[in-house]
Amino acid sequence: MPAVKMYTTAVCPYCVRAKQILQAKGVGQIEEIRIDTDPDARARMMEITGRRTVPQIFIGDTHVGGCDDLIALDGRGGLVPLLEAS
Repeated sequence: MPAVKMYTTAVCPYCVRAKQILQAKGVGQIEEIRIDTDPDARARMMEITGRRTVPQIFIGDTHVGGCDDLIALDGRGGLVPLLEAS
């Protein structure tokens, strides 16, 4: 299973929901990068994604996007194959 990385903040219901979805799909470990406590991480996230909102989710090298993007990917049947890729 590829590494899952998520840019988050402490009080973000979309971050919580995204984590729940990923865990339900068998993801045991999510690397969380807290942008509310690390301004450099926020700057890196914005530079990489072009977005200001959290969560920003990466599965392996693939930028999935936010929680709505994750839900849409799952709805299209694309989440499980992405998680199963090595």
